[in-house]
Amino acid sequence: MVEFKNPQEELERFRSRIAVAGGFVLVCFTLLFARFLWLQVVQHDYYQTRAEDNRISLVPIVPNRGLIVDRNGTVLARNYSAYTLEITPARAGDLEKTIDGLATIIEIEAKDRRRFKKLMDESKSFETLPIRTRLSDEEVAKFIAHRYRFPGVEIKARLFRQYPGGAYASHILGYIGRITDRDLEKIEAREEDANYRGTDHFGKTGLEQRYEFDLHGISGHEQVEVDAGGRAVRTLTHTPPVAGNQLTLTIDAELQRIAEQAFGDRKGSLVAIEPATGGILAMVSVPNYDPNLFVDGIDTQSWRELNESPDKPMVNRALNGAYPPGSTFKPFMALAALELGKRRPEQAISDPGFFNFGGHHFRDDKKGGHGMVDMYKSVVHSCDTYYYILANDMGIDNIAAFMGRLGLGQRTGIDIDGESEGVLPSQEWKKKRFRKPEQQKWYAGETISIGIGQGYNAYTPIQLAQATAIIANKGVMFRPHLVKYVTDTRSGDKRLIEPEPLRDLKLKPEHLEVIKHAMVGVNKEGTGARAFAGAEYVAAGKTGTAQVFSYKGAEHKTETMAAHLRDHALYIAFAPADEPKIALAVLVENGGFGARAAAPIARQVFDYYLLGKKPKAPAPADEDAVEGDTR
Repeated sequence: MVEFKNPQEELERFRSRIAVAGGFVLVCFTLLFARFLWLQVVQHDYYQTRAEDNRISLVPIVPNRGLIVDRNGTVLARNYSAYTLEITPARAGDLEKTIDGLATIIEIEAKDRRRFKKLMDESKSFETLPIRTRLSDEEVAKFIAHRYRFPGVEIKARLFRQYPGGAYASHILGYIGRITDRDLEKIEAREEDANYRGTDHFGKTGLEQRYEFDLHGISGHEQVEVDAGGRAVRTLTHTPPVAGNQLTLTIDAELQRIAEQAFGDRKGSLVAIEPATGGILAMVSVPNYDPNLFVDGIDTQSWRELNESPDKPMVNRALNGAYPPGSTFKPFMALAALELGKRRPEQAISDPGFFNFGGHHFRDDKKGGHGMVDMYKSVVHSCDTYYYILANDMGIDNIAAFMGRLGLGQRTGIDIDGESEGVLPSQEWKKKRFRKPEQQKWYAGETISIGIGQGYNAYTPIQLAQATAIIANKGVMFRPHLVKYVTDTRSGDKRLIEPEPLRDLKLKPEHLEVIKHAMVGVNKEGTGARAFAGAEYVAAGKTGTAQVFSYKGAEHKTETMAAHLRDHALYIAFAPADEPKIALAVLVENGGFGARAAAPIARQVFDYYLLGKKPKAPAPADEDAVEGDTR
């Protein structure tokens, strides 16, 4: 049986479908229109800003790092611009293959590869890292011709730090290196994040570290219009960066050079201070290092050689090396005796060549002794017996209290980080230093060797220089400092680092005169006479010899000892004696007698600073000098 369709019913069904479809389309268009209104009207400002951000790229411009100059304007740290070849590891594919390919076009040495690997270990894969720096124009042209072969590799123009003097004053200036997470924490703590965008380097040591936020400057920026491919089309705005502030130091660069040269190949330290201000005139730590090695990122092998060297060139001996002061301690002991009423200048002892205490003989350097010894003679001829007896009479706590007033065993507060305290021994110090009760007890016999600058005594060269400057400056202590003033790049205003008197020790002038007279005698008729023979000025000084290895009272000869066991040579001085312009402390590690190795170095420094005489060679050791020499 054939079923006939109802046309009217079919038509109604078709119309219903059309209506549903039309309604669906209308809803869709309504939604689209509503979305259009939302985006184009309600969210117009938001998306316009987003579109501008996609079209406009903000490119930071790194500022020139501030210059560092000496007191006479000699440049010690500056900047220059150069091209670098840089790789973004995340975009470069096979790194070894990429670097090998680059090496066929541009010379890439093994040290460049080692440095790049070290930088990779310290950085993120999306950062660009230099594989070669300071490219010549010819090398730049060669790479550009083959650029298509190396995705993720580009040429960049960068600013580089340069230290024209190389290793000279390296421990003062310090060095810069790539920013690490630890550096970022410091930047964030100062809320300088925005100012460091685009900056790759940060001060790591020395003045570069201490004055980082003065030296860095203010970053600039460019608004650059880019196309859909991210390529720059045009620069819309340009805000130039502001160069970092300039540091003018108290250092005399030529004096620094002469002082470092005076050491020759010997290890040691020298600190020279302007007594009336606390300004550091020279601060030497040798051996030193070339801070230029760190500018590009030092390679692993070079870093290992510096860090593992037995000569420790990375250690700032002036601030971090703590040494027994030896006989340079005696003028301070004599001053303490006068101030505390324990001795009068004319009061004398009979020196048989030893001091017997508790059945133990503390020997004097001179066999048979010095005879009758008053305070003047005790300093001039460096009589140990005098100070053995004096130390026993004063007691350890009286000694410690007075030496603490001179700044010994304390950080001086110099404007470089990492200064050591040294050791100023006392009963209280020993209780804190040792754990076992039997070790914590202070024995009277331990005080005896303290009197001649041995025992637990350990002070930094800068502490000895500061204490010497106090005597030179009539009892007024200034904080040692390296920066004289900071010059604002924008305004030209100078922020003076005011000399900061820490305290006036109120030392009696007549007591200071006794000590000064004795120290002058050292250089005229005592242990420093050979080094200062014929000097055109009057210098006050004191030689010292600090024992490195104890022979338990047995006699030993320097020339027969292993080099690393030889005594340290020390010398403290100021000049001219009547109106001191410079005070210093010199230490020569394993140099033997102070008169032999340290005093000749001081002579060269004084001769230049006071007379302008430039030596042609390092200070020669006086092989004939002995610590008890009276010629």
